[in-house]
Amino acid sequence: MCIEVAQHFGIPIINADSRQIYRELQIGTAAPTQEQLRQVRHFFVGTLGINDYYSASMYEEQVMQLLSQLFATSDYALLSGGSMMYIDAVCNGIDDIPTVDEATRTLLKQRLANEGLPTLCEELQRLDPEYYEIVDKQNPRRVVHALEICLMTGTTYTSFRKQEKKARPFRIVKIGLNRPREELYQRINQRVDLMMEQGLLVEAQGLYPKRECNALNTVGYKEMFAYLDGQWPLEEAVERLKGNTRRYARKQLTWYKKDPCVVWFSPEEKEQIINYLSSL
Repeated sequence: MCIEVAQHFGIPIINADSRQIYRELQIGTAAPTQEQLRQVRHFFVGTLGINDYYSASMYEEQVMQLLSQLFATSDYALLSGGSMMYIDAVCNGIDDIPTVDEATRTLLKQRLANEGLPTLCEELQRLDPEYYEIVDKQNPRRVVHALEICLMTGTTYTSFRKQEKKARPFRIVKIGLNRPREELYQRINQRVDLMMEQGLLVEAQGLYPKRECNALNTVGYKEMFAYLDGQWPLEEAVERLKGNTRRYARKQLTWYKKDPCVVWFSPEEKEQIINYLSSL
């Protein structure tokens, strides 16, 4: 549907999926096909390698620079995707947290592997007790990133989290797409089956030696890695992949339905969406 809208207004698509940005992750992220890329120009698709460091703050900065160029020739820009933090970074801004240097990032990665997450949680509790109270202590990425900032700057991660909404020099129109829950789940299951047919397992096997990369800590690859580790039979890994994808879809819907600015449509309502945008 986004391709049709982009074609109607003669504009490119700015990808806001935090995993489609990695060139190695094609099948497992349902990245745009070569045919779709030929139909409409896409930004932030396959532009990074899985070893590259990237963050939501870097994404915000790059998208804002791109938008200043796009708005010079068009009244519209289309941001599409499902990564809540990336969408929020562009719409509301993200705190100006320092970029972690390579030495600190390498040190914490080694410490996580050698000491384990509970030990790092204890250190975070000592260095930044305020953030420790609210962080997901089962999420190594969140814990490690907060520690990186604490150790690199000598101050707390909390001190950088102002959570102030930034003013934007353009109007933001938010459109949400949804289906009846049963239909949504059925389509998710069908998409997973299609991914398996397209070679998701083979793709995961090729990435298996790099499975510790943060880019691969995502639904689709985690389940295939568990199968390759001998943790589950393939059939169970596929079923868990379907279940985890359904859970993530519910999480997305819960997040966006809290936003009163989102106007909801069915994905089939292409003409209604175009008419709505044109009326603005």
